[in-house]
Amino acid sequence: METKTADGAYRVLARKYRPQDFGDLIGQEPMVRTLTNAFHTGRIAQAWMLTGVRGVGKTTTARILARALNYKTDTIDQPTIDLSTLGEHCQAIMEGRHVDVIEMDAASHTGIDDIREIIEQVRYRPVSARHKVYIIDEVHMLSNQAFNGLLKTLEEPPPHVKFIFATTEIRKVPITVLSRCQRFDLRRIDSGLLAAHLKNIAGQEGIAIDDTSLAMIARAGEGSARDSLSILDQAIAHGSGKVEADAVRAMLGLADRARIIDLFEMLMRGDVAAALKEFRAQYDVGADPAVVLTDLAEFNHLVTRLRFMPDVASDMSLSEDERVRGRDFAEKLSIRVLSRTWQMLLKGIAEVETASRPIQAAEMLLIRLAHAADLPTLDEALKALESGAASAPRVGADAPRPNAGPNGAGAMISGGSASGTPADAVASSSVGVSTGNGSTAMRLVQPEQQARSAPEPVVADVPVASPAVPPVIPLTSLADIVSLADKHRDMQFKIMVKNCVRLVAIAPGRLEIALTDGAPKTLPSDIAQKLHAWTGIRWMVSVSRETGGQTIAEAEAAHRDMLVTDARADPDVAAILAQFPGARITDVRIATSEAESADVDLDAEPPDVSLTPDDDD
Repeated sequence: METKTADGAYRVLARKYRPQDFGDLIGQEPMVRTLTNAFHTGRIAQAWMLTGVRGVGKTTTARILARALNYKTDTIDQPTIDLSTLGEHCQAIMEGRHVDVIEMDAASHTGIDDIREIIEQVRYRPVSARHKVYIIDEVHMLSNQAFNGLLKTLEEPPPHVKFIFATTEIRKVPITVLSRCQRFDLRRIDSGLLAAHLKNIAGQEGIAIDDTSLAMIARAGEGSARDSLSILDQAIAHGSGKVEADAVRAMLGLADRARIIDLFEMLMRGDVAAALKEFRAQYDVGADPAVVLTDLAEFNHLVTRLRFMPDVASDMSLSEDERVRGRDFAEKLSIRVLSRTWQMLLKGIAEVETASRPIQAAEMLLIRLAHAADLPTLDEALKALESGAASAPRVGADAPRPNAGPNGAGAMISGGSASGTPADAVASSSVGVSTGNGSTAMRLVQPEQQARSAPEPVVADVPVASPAVPPVIPLTSLADIVSLADKHRDMQFKIMVKNCVRLVAIAPGRLEIALTDGAPKTLPSDIAQKLHAWTGIRWMVSVSRETGGQTIAEAEAAHRDMLVTDARADPDVAAILAQFPGARITDVRIATSEAESADVDLDAEPPDVSLTPDDDD
C-alpha cells in the first residue's frame, strides 16, 4: 500500500489499512458468518442496523456490504461475499464516491426534509449498479419526524433499494425502526487480537516495536481498531520511526506496569510508607493519579480472573510480569481481599477524578487500601469470636494499659481484634483483677463464664462500665408504631403512618409495608430511623408490591361507619330521626367508665348519639 495519497499528503494508518472485504474484518466473526450464509442462500435483507462503540468498523462494514451487493466482474454478476477480486464498482464504493451508494451523516441531516429527499429518489432505479444503497451514519441523531417519515419506505422499499444504518446509541433508535432491520452488534475487539493486528501492520510498515508497547497501545485502544491505529501512528511519530515501551508510556501518561504491580504488592502487604513513596515516584515522572489507580484496578481484576480462569494468562496483551506475578497473587490473596480492594478502587477513582487536589485524594485512598488489606470481614470476626479465637491483649510496652486505680489495680474491656471491631460486638471481655502485689493480671472471660460466676464478687478497684443499651420495645402492629409516635409526641409522623401506611408483614427488626398513592417517598427511611431511635434496634423497612391491609385511618373510618349503621338500627334513634326530618347522625360515643377514654368499646351500652339537622338530607 502507498503511504501517501495522489496529492502527496500523508495517509494515516487507520485509513491506509481500512478493511476492503469481510476477510479483513477482525473480531466480528458472528456477523460475517451470518451475512455469508444469507448471501449464499439468497436471503438478503432489505435493511441492516449496525451498532457498536466507536472504531469497531460500522461504516467500513456498511461500505463492504454495499460492495458485496453491487459486486460485478467479467465472470461474476451477482451479490456475493467473496470479494477477493476488485470488481467494477468496488473502488468507487470503498472511496465513498459511487453515484448509487449514497452516504448520509444523520448528525448534520436530521430533519424530515432530508428524509423526504430520500423517499422521493428511491423510486428511480440505480444509474449503473445493481442496487441503490443508502448508508445513514449515526442514525440515532434523526428527529422523530424524520424517523416516522422513513417508516413506510423502510418497511416496503423497491427491490433495487437497500438501507444500511450505523449508530453508537442503539437505545435512541425507535423500536419501530429496529423492527424493520436486521441488527448486528459489532463487538469490541479483543486486546490480544488487536495486539496481533497492530504487530502485523507494524511489520508491513517496517517499524520495530516490542510486545510491551503493543500491549499498552491495545489496552489504550479499548477494543477500537481505529483508536489503536491512531495511537500507533502517534507512537511512530513520537519515536521517529522506532516504538519503545518507555516512549509509549510517557506519551500515554501511563505508569510502568511492573511498578504498578510493585505498588499493588506494597498495598496488599500493608506497607503504607513504601506505597506512598512509590506512588509519588510514579507521579513525579508524569503518571496521572487517576490512571495509576485505574491500572491498579485492572491488575486487581486480572488477579481475580486468574484465580478462577488460569487460561487468561495466555492473553497476548499481558506482560511477563503480569502473567507470573498475577498467578502468584491469585494463589495468595483471598476473594474477600480482592473484592474489597476492587470496590474501594472504583469508589476512589471517582473521588480522585472530581477532587480539586487529585494527588492528595489518591494518597488518602492508598492509605485506606493498605489499612484494609488484612482486615477481616464482619462475618469472619464474628466467627472468630464465637469459636474463641479472640485472644486477650497483653499488658506490656506495646499493649494499652488498663485504667489504674489508686492501688495499682484496674479493669479493662477489650476493644476486639486489631481490625477495629467495636466493643459492643465483642463476645468476650478481658478483665483486669488485682493480684495483691501491686500488679494486674489479665484473664479472658467468656459470656457463659460471666453468667456462671455472676454471684462471685470480682476484686477490682475500678468498675467496668458497660455501654447503656436502650430497652427493646416489641412491635406487632401499626397501632404500636402510632402509640410510640404518640408517646414521643411526634404528631406529624403519627398522622403520616395512620394515613399512608398499609401493613404487609412485621417481625422483630423487619417491617414490610405498602404505601398509599399520596405517601412521601422518604417515608420508609423515616420509619426506619424513628423506630431505631425509639426501640433500640435497627429496623429494615421495605416496600412490598402487595396491597397490604387497611391504613389505620381507613380502619377507623370503617369502624365509625359501622357504629353509625348500628345506631341507625337502634329503635330509639330511628324514632328520633323519623320525628325530625333532615336530621343526621354525626357522632357515636360508647359510654365508658372513663370519660376521657377515646377507645371504642363495642360491648358497652347504651350509645350516645349526636344528631345534627341537615337541610340536604
